[in-house]
Amino acid sequence: MNAPEPALQNKQNAAPVAAVFADPLADPLAVAASLAAELAATAVERDAAGGHARHERQLIRASGLLALSIPADFGGHGAGWDTTLQAVRVLARADSALAHVFAFHHLQLAGIQLYGTQQQQRHLLHATVDDGLFWGNALNPLDRRLVATDAKGGFLLDGTKSFASGSVGSDWLTVSAWHEATQTSLIGVLPTGADGIDVRADWDAFGQKQTDSGTVQFHGTLLPVGLVLQQPGQEATPQSTVRSQVAQLIMTNLYVGIAEGAFAAARDYTAGEARPWFASGVARAVDDPFIQHRYGELWTLLRPAVVLADHAGRELERVFRLGSAVTARERGELAIAGAEAKVLAHRAAIEIGSALFELTGARSTSARFGFDRYWRNARVHTLHDPVDYKYRDLGRYALSGTLPEPSPYS
Repeated sequence: MNAPEPALQNKQNAAPVAAVFADPLADPLAVAASLAAELAATAVERDAAGGHARHERQLIRASGLLALSIPADFGGHGAGWDTTLQAVRVLARADSALAHVFAFHHLQLAGIQLYGTQQQQRHLLHATVDDGLFWGNALNPLDRRLVATDAKGGFLLDGTKSFASGSVGSDWLTVSAWHEATQTSLIGVLPTGADGIDVRADWDAFGQKQTDSGTVQFHGTLLPVGLVLQQPGQEATPQSTVRSQVAQLIMTNLYVGIAEGAFAAARDYTAGEARPWFASGVARAVDDPFIQHRYGELWTLLRPAVVLADHAGRELERVFRLGSAVTARERGELAIAGAEAKVLAHRAAIEIGSALFELTGARSTSARFGFDRYWRNARVHTLHDPVDYKYRDLGRYALSGTLPEPSPYS
């Protein structure tokens, strides 16, 4: 197969980086923590303003973490998925919107590794490292408005993709399109600046405001055959369907990070700012037994979510590295581990994000603290797919050992 064309760098946005990490032994989670501290400094103000966080995306690019999950053979840091997901969580504690953009960049890199040929992987992943590329998503599987028609040298794309996370300001996009002739979807990649691509910054949800989840429109855009990762009609394999599990665990770790961030914000406010209720008989809010009891309840929501997310992350790393040798059962058991983690993370993020106000009091609702962003971000993002279907999958497994059927969401 010919090398992917056009040239891999989108010169409008890309900023070359000299190395992934100056010190090959550097701790990527320490790098993530340092980046999170930078993002936290302006998180409240940026959440209120919304829009495109151009400067903060450049901070992410400069950190070297865009190459975190890329195998060392392609110039990346070669971190496991368990480590990459923990980095997502670290960032989400400070800013879940930018953590979302960072995480979906790595989801696109996972797709290249799961779908792409060796040559496609070599070109696209090396370019991501060498040119500091930032990937976005136009692969919403439920939106079939983008249609691919056969053309000389590839496919012509016409139509629209919604909920395109990270698309605004991206260098490259992963794209899925409906192919009428085969009644199946294809998956490919394109420079965001390719002819006929129009990225619209029209995301207006009340949470996750800076995820750059715009609408992407395609007008007669040529997808060259060399940039098609999954051909129309190509049968799914257990390996290819692992991509949905990467996506699910990205969401899980975003939720866990939101829950951890909310818990820490509430705890610090209770210890340093909150006033005890007059009837409590104590001098400090942290000494109120009812406050202590409520924090204990929230802790028992958070800790199991963390433990199961860590377990599922290790399982993803193990299954992902099996490559084409992964079996349907191994993939299904990974989906169960992911569902277990996701339902607890979902609950922890929603409940802690709301309950924190009952523990911090009326003054904590001031806009200058921005504590409401935790619940808003969790509420918007947990609607990505219904948690009830995760409970259904777990119930079926508990009752009859039935593994989830592979889908973009399970």
